[in-house]
Amino acid sequence: MEITPTIRAEVQTYLIRKSLTMTEFGHIIDLNVGTVSSIVTGNRILSVNQLDRITAGMELPPDYFYERYIEECIIEETLNWRRISPFLYRCVELDRLDCLQRVVFLLLDNPIYPPLLFEVAENIYRDGHNEAAAFLYENVAESERQQHSERLAVCHYRLFTIRVGDDQEKNYDAAVQFEPYVERLDEIDQLDALRALVNTYRSLRKWVKLDYFAKSLGNKAKIQYKIDQQHSENSEHTKKPLYPSFVYWAFSHLIRAEVCDANKDYETALQHIQRYADLSWVEEKDETTLEWKNQFKEWASANIYVNRLMSGDLSVIPDYVAYFSSKKDEILPAIDNIIEVANRYNINVDHILELFEAEIQSFLNEQNQVGVYTQQISSERFTHFSRELAIYLLRKGRFSDGFTFLFSCLEKSAEANNRIQAIRCMRLFTHFKEHASAHTRAVYGNLIKVVNEDEDEE
Repeated sequence: MEITPTIRAEVQTYLIRKSLTMTEFGHIIDLNVGTVSSIVTGNRILSVNQLDRITAGMELPPDYFYERYIEECIIEETLNWRRISPFLYRCVELDRLDCLQRVVFLLLDNPIYPPLLFEVAENIYRDGHNEAAAFLYENVAESERQQHSERLAVCHYRLFTIRVGDDQEKNYDAAVQFEPYVERLDEIDQLDALRALVNTYRSLRKWVKLDYFAKSLGNKAKIQYKIDQQHSENSEHTKKPLYPSFVYWAFSHLIRAEVCDANKDYETALQHIQRYADLSWVEEKDETTLEWKNQFKEWASANIYVNRLMSGDLSVIPDYVAYFSSKKDEILPAIDNIIEVANRYNINVDHILELFEAEIQSFLNEQNQVGVYTQQISSERFTHFSRELAIYLLRKGRFSDGFTFLFSCLEKSAEANNRIQAIRCMRLFTHFKEHASAHTRAVYGNLIKVVNEDEDEE
């Protein structure tokens, strides 16, 4: 078995091999000779900054000594946060999560360290190091003894935001796991946390949960707005949510209107739309406030058209088309609504599809995030749009184009692990299977293999 030399021994060997004195090496690495001597003779415990200077001076990879540093300067010495903390940050910077994990496991049993590790997690989370931050949040949460602590809730909040991505099944699991901790956050964080939960359940079309959390968001936002009004003179020194508090209230009613539309309760949906359309009670006159008031008024105008359309008032289609034609971010959501209505009421909208053919093709090719919608909502919109368009075309006997859009929906649903939409696509293909060519059936067969393989890997 090969014995690994200590850091000190390897430095000594290097100096001998290069015929360097400690003074000369100190000049190279910008450390005084006394410090170098103390390190080499073993009378001084290395800091990570000194280790990095020595490593660079020896022209070695920056993390070359990190495993030995853990053994010699952390495990074999008294735990010292002033020495450990910089090492953890360097492990994150150099993507040495194995070293980070090893040190963290040494610290968790001591109640002094979880709060300190939480601060590290917060800092690296802000810098975008999500994998390392998630590891720290998970372990801090597990070590938290007070189950109703705000720190525990923040850990789960951060984990939720990190875990939400393209996989809809994982998004649902992440949301469900986070739900119990929302109320344990402080009042300001609750607004943004509820907004994030709402957007997740919105992309999943989980209408019951969506309505519940939208109501909660609206109630809390209303309270917070009153608090803001009472303490406006001290507002510069208080913690603030991402948006003005009235925005969360208005957003909650926008979402509740969507839920009512989904449940075909168009009368109640219209009441919610009218509530967020009229924000005259908001007293602030700053530019941000005015922009948001105008934005919600515009969304209300669009959604009144949608409300009438979904309820069967087809006479509104020309006005609706004229309205959204000049609003780039709303074109595709609006066409999605029109195609859904066309399928529901069996009407011909070919002229509208032809008018916006370029926008539709661009959307299907690029699948970019649309306007203010989150990536998850844009992804769900893409699958919904593709499937509705497939239904429309297949019913009209345009089988080649219909199957193309159906397969696009199936493929995207598989990528997003959206099983419900994938199953709907498979049922739709089965319904029109007799009109599929041999080539089309072969393409479908290959897609189904991919879907099944993805499920087997879970």
